[in-house]
Amino acid sequence: MADLARRRVAVIATPAGNLAAIAAKAATATIPIVFGVGEDPVKLGLVASLARPGGNATGFNIFSVEVTAKRLGLLHDLVPKAIRIAVLVNPANTQIAETTLRDIPEAVRALGLQTHILNASTSREIEAAFATLVREQADALFVAPDIFFNSRRVQLVTLAAHYRIPAAYNIREAVEIGGLMSYGTDRSEQYRQVGVYTGQILKGAKPADLPVLQSSKFEFLINAQTARLLGIEVPNALQLLADEVME
Repeated sequence: MADLARRRVAVIATPAGNLAAIAAKAATATIPIVFGVGEDPVKLGLVASLARPGGNATGFNIFSVEVTAKRLGLLHDLVPKAIRIAVLVNPANTQIAETTLRDIPEAVRALGLQTHILNASTSREIEAAFATLVREQADALFVAPDIFFNSRRVQLVTLAAHYRIPAAYNIREAVEIGGLMSYGTDRSEQYRQVGVYTGQILKGAKPADLPVLQSSKFEFLINAQTARLLGIEVPNALQLLADEVME
């Protein structure tokens, strides 16, 4: 980000990830920034308010953390016998990790579940986390909505299949490659809107005049083939609730 600021680019777009947006904001107070973040951008210090950003940044909030309880509830509905839930967080992504660990306890209490927190910030640590959850006899895995985990979705899905662990993710791409289920915002909407705002700024619009938009579309996806391989019978009510049941 410091290099981009020195180059005096016309606009910086950070379509996915809190850390990139925060780094951009720290690097420049003048170059326009268009972000896509998973938490409240006011709390992240990116804008003064959603309606009136007031500075050099605006963008899109995808509510990746706010839907933690809903995602956990759907995992419980899909695998009702799962009581011990392993929660995978990335301690290197402080904001997401802290918010997830803050919201998870209340959600598990409401569902009568138990949790075991696992940390991973590298591929090797992901492998170690799976070895731990197997040793601890976890019944299911809840993957925090972290950009690093999204980038390692193939590894996560492969390990979950190997150890026969039902797992819940926040992005549809994980389900498309064999993950059991996901619940989260429609990320294509996020990327498109970041592109729209970037285009408007290149044509002369000011970030301060473009309100921060918030995701209004959420997706619940189930991979039916993975469910069968895990011996999970997907209730008809969940099939009707899902936006898509993939074969």
